[in-house]
Formats: sequence, structure tokens, C-alpha cells
Amino acid sequence: MYSRRTEAAVRDRLRAAPAVVLLGARQIGKTTLALTLGASLGPDASVYLDLEALADREKLLPDPTSFLAANEHKLVILDEVQRMPELFAALRGLIDAGRRRGRTTGRFLLLGSASNVLLQQSESLAGRIAYVEMQGLDVLEVPATQHADLWARGGFPESLLASSAAASLNWRRDFIRTYLERDIPQLGPRIPATTLHRFWTMLAHVQGGLLNAAQLARGLDVDGKTIARYMDLMVDLMLVRRLMPFHVNAGKRLVRSPKVYVRDSGLVHALLGIPDRDALFGHPVQGDSWEGFVIENLLGATPPLTVPAFYRTAVGAEIDLFLDIPGHGRWAIEVKYGTGSRPAKGFFIACGDVKPDRRFLVNSGTERYPIGQGVEVIGLPELAAMLVAIGAETPPEVHAAAS
Repeated sequence: MYSRRTEAAVRDRLRAAPAVVLLGARQIGKTTLALTLGASLGPDASVYLDLEALADREKLLPDPTSFLAANEHKLVILDEVQRMPELFAALRGLIDAGRRRGRTTGRFLLLGSASNVLLQQSESLAGRIAYVEMQGLDVLEVPATQHADLWARGGFPESLLASSAAASLNWRRDFIRTYLERDIPQLGPRIPATTLHRFWTMLAHVQGGLLNAAQLARGLDVDGKTIARYMDLMVDLMLVRRLMPFHVNAGKRLVRSPKVYVRDSGLVHALLGIPDRDALFGHPVQGDSWEGFVIENLLGATPPLTVPAFYRTAVGAEIDLFLDIPGHGRWAIEVKYGTGSRPAKGFFIACGDVKPDRRFLVNSGTERYPIGQGVEVIGLPELAAMLVAIGAETPPEVHAAAS
């Protein structure tokens, strides 16, 4: 298995806060990380409950306080905690009582796969809880020899580690079906699985495109409010990313709609029926898929409090990814697959508008070199490593504020 960078972040938060929420899509590796962390604490130093399992839920009913108080000196790991929202009131009382006895950190690790639901449920724990988001496997966690497979199969561990491209595709198709038919209906009002599958597939077809709610509504024969509800749900489940536009007073007409990405490249390919790397290279989505893959990897590496965006004017001046990094200025990033590619003219025009401190062109190669006008060509792993290094220099109080 791969070493996950998120583990260090979770350990840091547990040393500073009594409760930590680990957010991430299903099957991304949260449970494996939590169990590994718990085992590393030593025998009988942690207890794990899966709240989707009836036997584990019954341990907390009807009085969760008794069970949790009996394990006060252990790290209590509660998986899929959004299934029991009533737990948060009990956690608040236990945390406050523990603080009075000097037990102030490292008490609860809460795992969840619906970010907005968990954020709302945990509002009662304000000042007592920290948040860590876990993304799929990335280029800093996977050997360079597997980076092409990582792009084609995506960052879900079971998909990447499948015995063949066909087995990986079958896993991703089953994952999509399970989400649509089992997981999503448990979160709220019933949404027809076929309709939501069509919506998800439409997003894959326009990977990295501007959100056009009216066009999506016509395609699904629903209204704009319904499209907004579907989009909020997919974002909440951490399956889709909305990248917001950057606005500057440049005296130009700016695009104000967000760009939308299916976050996992492997799911993009499964939704579009792309079976393997060879088929991907001949598919029209290749460039947009690579852009989404790069952006997701870079955003997973950004330092705390970094503000990501894109920039585009009505006449086509564009920056694919614009990062405002505290203490390190604004970075403009152009994404191209080919190693011989150069930034488009619109990138330089956009840079003239926003005046970034650094300019990069990220391609599929490994070499780093300048190409003039302040632009450096750089490979994805090296740029991601640069961002992680900046984050490592960030004071602990900033990490705490960001969580």
C-alpha cells in the first residue's frame, strides 16, 4: 500500500484538538488510514466503530455517552459519523468534561463522506474540532512509473491497484452504481439514479468547462433550481469540484461562471466509457482530463489558506489555475499535456491583467526550464512538491486556522 500524506496532517490535528473530522469521498482510503493510525498508538489505545454496521450502532444506543466515557483514554474512531447526527451533542459534553480533567486533545477521529452534512452537524463543536480533507492518491504518493495509470484509472486505491485495466474499469463502474443506487438516496430526497447518472456523465463530457446550468437543465428536462441541487449534492460528496473565477478590476468583461470538474480522472473515463490509456489518447476529452488531473493534484498539495481560482475574459484571455498563496504571492498556472507545448497567447494577456508573481506551464514531462516572459516549464510532481514544501514551512497556528 501507499503512504498517505494525509496521515501526518491528521496526527498534527489530533495533537492540537480534541476531535478531528476526516472528510473524503467513499473508498478514498479514510478507514484504512484511521485504522493504521489507531494501530500505531499501541494495543488497546484506540477503538473503532463503523456506524453503518448495526452491531456498532447498537453499542451507542440508547445512551452514547456511557460507551464513549468508558473509552475516555482511547482514541475513538467513528466511521460514517453523519449516520448518527445525535452523537455531536454527546461529544460536546464529553469534550468539555474531559477538558476540565486535563484531557484536551486526541480523543475523537470522525470519518465522513458528505462534507456539508458533517459541517452542519458539527457546528455545535465549534472551537473543539479540526477538519482534514483526504483526496485520492496523487503523484507524490505513487511511484513515477505508475503516474500514467494514476491518470487513467484515478486516485481511488482499489481502482489503481486493480489487476488489469478491465478490472479497474469494472470497479469504477460498480462504484458509480453503488453511489447512485445506495449512498445518495440515504442522504436526502430521492433522486432517480438514471437522472443523476446522466447528469454526472454530462459533467464528464464538459470536464473543465464553464457551468452552464441552462444547457444541463434542457438536457435533463428539469429546471435550473434542480440542476443547482444536483450540483450541490455532487460537490458535497466530494465527487465534483467547482473552481470559482478570479475577479480583478482590469476594465474587461470577465467570465463569472465557475468551472466544473469531476474530481477523479478515473471516474471521468469510466463515465465516458474510456477503457484504458490507449483509448484515452484518442479521445477528445484527453486534454481536459489532463487539466482536471493536474488541478486536482495541485489543489491537494496547496498550503493552508491558499485561494484557488481561474481567470478568463469574455475574449479568451485565460489562466487555467490561479493560486493566491499567503506569503508567496500569486501563481499563474497553464496546463498542457505535450512536452513541447507553449502557453497560448491568452495566457500572457491574462497575466498582464492580474500580474502574477510566478508563472508556470505544467506539462507531462519531468524537466524544468524557463521559456521567456517569466514562464517556467515544470512537471506536475515537482510543482506539487514545491507547494507541499511551502505548506511544511507554515506555522501550526495557520494550519489550525485553515481547518
